[in-house]
Amino acid sequence: MSSPENPQQPERPLLTDHLAHWAACRPHQRAFTYVEFPEPSSPGLHHTLGWQGLDARARALAGRIAATAGPGERVALLLPQGLVYTAAFLGCLYAGVIAVPLFGPDLPGHEGRLAAVLADCEPACVLADERSAAGVARFMAEQGLPPVPALLVDRRDERSEAALPERIAPDDIAYLQYTSGSTRSPAGVVISHANVVANARQAIEAFAADARSNTTVGWLPLFHDMGLVLSVAAPVVGGFPSVLMDPVAFLEQPVRWLRLLASYPGTISAAPNFAYDYCASRIDADEAAELRLGRVKVLINGSEPVRPGTVDRFRDAFAEAGLAPEAHCPAYGLAEATVFVTTDTFGAPPTVLACDPLALSEGRLDVREATDPNAAQLVACGTPAGQELRIADPATGAARGPGEVGEILLRGPNIGLCYWKRSGLSEEVFGVRPPDTAGDDGEAGWLRTGDLGALHDGRLYVTGRLKDLIIVDGRNHYPQDIEETVQSAVDLVRRDRLAAFCVPWTGTETDVLVVVAEHRRGAEPTEADLIAAQRTATAAVSARHGLRLAELLLIAPGALPRTSSGKVARAAGRARYLLGAFGEGGRSGAEDAR
Repeated sequence: MSSPENPQQPERPLLTDHLAHWAACRPHQRAFTYVEFPEPSSPGLHHTLGWQGLDARARALAGRIAATAGPGERVALLLPQGLVYTAAFLGCLYAGVIAVPLFGPDLPGHEGRLAAVLADCEPACVLADERSAAGVARFMAEQGLPPVPALLVDRRDERSEAALPERIAPDDIAYLQYTSGSTRSPAGVVISHANVVANARQAIEAFAADARSNTTVGWLPLFHDMGLVLSVAAPVVGGFPSVLMDPVAFLEQPVRWLRLLASYPGTISAAPNFAYDYCASRIDADEAAELRLGRVKVLINGSEPVRPGTVDRFRDAFAEAGLAPEAHCPAYGLAEATVFVTTDTFGAPPTVLACDPLALSEGRLDVREATDPNAAQLVACGTPAGQELRIADPATGAARGPGEVGEILLRGPNIGLCYWKRSGLSEEVFGVRPPDTAGDDGEAGWLRTGDLGALHDGRLYVTGRLKDLIIVDGRNHYPQDIEETVQSAVDLVRRDRLAAFCVPWTGTETDVLVVVAEHRRGAEPTEADLIAAQRTATAAVSARHGLRLAELLLIAPGALPRTSSGKVARAAGRARYLLGAFGEGGRSGAEDAR
């Protein structure tokens, strides 16, 4: 018989089972807190729900949802970040509907993505609040989407008399996690109830084994896979508190995030690489001196390639605030695996591997001395969290050995079921049977991640995206490496707001390398500045990568397309470049430089 305090038991296979468990065992203990900042100088207003209160609100919403949508129908969450979003998501799970975590139409630059997702999932109803309901209805009409009922949710929801499903099977669909669309149009990953509980348990085992002494603090949006699992699913399974803030509040003043991290014991948080650079550059010395980060346990760095320079800058900026070097924890994940896949240990500082760049371009890790100034630096993303991982030849699926770069394949209880309404793509990605494993173990097939990496001393080193790979003269070049070279060499370039890709060059039969980059805010580059930037970038790329940069196109801040999670969308940037959608005004004088 299991202890009532142990969340890791098979008799609680659903997220809602865990929620009901904590509501019974710890009814008044703090569960979720949302911190809002109504004005720039505000220290933050804290709104808190205990486990019993959260469970009651989720059940009340479930009754209202069940009165409108039947089991298996989709319900889109078009809500702002906060306690209502959390309760609404859990209410969908109680109601047996398929939740679709999304965002309101007021998120700038993502109207097209939202319309595409709503058209794809065909919701039976949408959830909105009083402030957003009119805008949601107007948006759906303007986009030509079929009208559907909009349920208004707020803090005063009362239980409905509608009957809830008696029992939901673990293999039933819990929600659709739409991919961020960095390399293709968004696709809905089908996540089962069992998938999300498995991945939450994997995260707890990796980061929060002593769950009762931990608190997650997150600003990542709850429609994003990392935000949803780390800030909602893992706390519900583990029974530990979660503190939420709005992503906009973080972008306005990143110090708010670090102050919250310092306010709770054993804090665990996650952010993409750019956010750590953002903190290091935007938080001044006086603000940093006020922080007390000694209680920070884990800062997960994932969602995009982890750069050694970022790790160093963040560590140096906040070392005097008590931040432990080992707290920075590189990780790897993707929506198709619910989210978490591998993580480095938080018992030691991040592992950085120096490699021969020529060997890396040929698909192998040739380790160099750490002090070699010409080496390529790779950050370890650790070992698999409760799942299997193999590196395979992208063309044949055959296994590659240690130190050889190939496509990352995964298998485990957290791997999603398929893509929503995309059977052809699902067959290509999910349930793959590599030739040297098919039929030999009777287990499920493998997931093709589309990501490239290699194993060294048991740790995963992610090198890039297969579809983003730049191939010149038979050698592989990773766009993030070229982008780092350009932004390090050219002062005008805004950090982490650039995209490198190849395009067909007019009048030739070959592709050439182009970099599109936003210039720094407040800069007004002259023609001479653009020519100088082109020459500097061309020299740096040639020296570092042995490549000829045909053009550096500098564009206005905010002009480069990004995914909903904040990553640069290279494929969309390339498409805009080919269409001439960036205009000619910012061209860097490539013709002159040649």
